[in-house]
Amino acid sequence: MAFAKKILRTPLRVLIALFLAGILMRVLQWPYASEVLLTSFFGIGILYCIRFWKKKEKRFVDYVKLVLVVFWTANGIFRIMEFPYTIVFQIAIAVSFLTWFFLEGTAYFLDEDRRARNSITQIIWNCAMVAGTLAIIAGSLLNILQWRFAIPLLVLGILIVAAYILKDAFSKSKLEKEDRNNEEFQL
Repeated sequence: MAFAKKILRTPLRVLIALFLAGILMRVLQWPYASEVLLTSFFGIGILYCIRFWKKKEKRFVDYVKLVLVVFWTANGIFRIMEFPYTIVFQIAIAVSFLTWFFLEGTAYFLDEDRRARNSITQIIWNCAMVAGTLAIIAGSLLNILQWRFAIPLLVLGILIVAAYILKDAFSKSKLEKEDRNNEEFQL
């Protein structure tokens, strides 16, 4: 399972970053924003379903997350295609998100031993994620108020969140750096 999970983790992160880029393109009214969003929604939906079906041990919370992701991606695709009645998908998203939050909630962000990961690097990255999220929210709200610097603030927030998502995708893990059991040392 761990091997299959590692295979799909990087493409999912890249697709989430692509999704954020599509949102940024849509805000800035650049061409092909809808196509980028459609591609990311399709990819996220398909890869998450594959990841779910390869999982050997499935719990109720895993089914809830599957429903959440499938309805979220379907809602995104239908909204881009301007189909009516997307409220049904939005209700399913809300119910599944609340169910997930009550079942797993903040424990999702803890390690397997249910202890918080608290290295200095992780604390800095988590602070950057919070700052990026707040910049997205503030940029969105201030854009409604037609504040002059709202779009740069929004762009900065999206770039910070995308960097947070991609930070582990292209770097070697600590385990690979520390694990030297199978190496040969030559003198």
